[in-house]
Amino acid sequence: MSVRQEILKEQVRDVTLEELEPLSDAYGKLIKYYKHLGGFTTRYLSKAADIMMKIYSDDTLVILSFPANIVATGLRGLLSSLIRRGLVDLVITTGGTFDHDIARSEGGIYYKGWFEFDDKMLRELEIHRLGSILIPLENYGPIIEKFTHHMLEELIEIKDTWTPSELAEEIGKRLKDRNSILREAYLKEVKIFCPGIVDSAFGTALFTYGEVMRSRKGVTLKVDVLEDMKNIANIVYKANKLAGIILGGGIAKHHLIWWAQFKGGLDYAIQITSAPEWDGSLSGARTREAISWGKIKPTQYHVTIPGDITIILPLLAAGVLSKINRRR
Repeated sequence: MSVRQEILKEQVRDVTLEELEPLSDAYGKLIKYYKHLGGFTTRYLSKAADIMMKIYSDDTLVILSFPANIVATGLRGLLSSLIRRGLVDLVITTGGTFDHDIARSEGGIYYKGWFEFDDKMLRELEIHRLGSILIPLENYGPIIEKFTHHMLEELIEIKDTWTPSELAEEIGKRLKDRNSILREAYLKEVKIFCPGIVDSAFGTALFTYGEVMRSRKGVTLKVDVLEDMKNIANIVYKANKLAGIILGGGIAKHHLIWWAQFKGGLDYAIQITSAPEWDGSLSGARTREAISWGKIKPTQYHVTIPGDITIILPLLAAGVLSKINRRR
């Protein structure tokens, strides 16, 4: 067995809400016990559980935001199943989500590794490292580019200008993997907005295809992000109340709370982040900071849970979300 084969032994597997459901009673009791512990992260976790129950008992538009890195993990299946169950009405994410969802749906296998692996060695072996996730070179870029260029050959015959949300729908229409976030969003008619779509392998594939079309046929492929701003504004303005489930931070989080301010702010907000607050970053900013900007309403229905999303979200999903039957 080669060194590469020895390293790439354990595959990443998606976990779904349906798989977590048998644990719902046990996890639900655990969250209730957390209320009595008094410290430390458990205080925020138990409050988040209470807020979630209020969100789904109210007439609320639920917006989910998350960065791409967690889509490289088994949480991809959980996120797609939340959409499938009608627990998410709108998604805001980053360009890398398109990358990982396409790559994994089209047969690209990701593997479990360690943060401590020698990155010089991994480069020689043509293995990308995303934290503790290992991505063989052939399972990423080439798959994304091939899929994207083939799709664009069809789309350019229809029109030359597309919004990121329209591209998300077209991708979802073509993917067959049940654990695909883009596929489930397409099937449930859940809009996916991606303001930073070009910051990705998918975005680069849009550019390279566009350059080929421009040089060969004089056709320019255009991505209209401003049209999507109008689209998200229309959805937000029509909502009765707004709830944000914010995983991590960055541009996805900011786009969510930015548009919420034009509706008077989020009525409910739950954030899970591992980033610190003291450096002034948006990713580390607690939900209370957004109150000063008018992006979250000054009520008690907001909380930031400090910690690893891959640990906390499955716990909340099994203990709370698996018990909720909500339809859009």
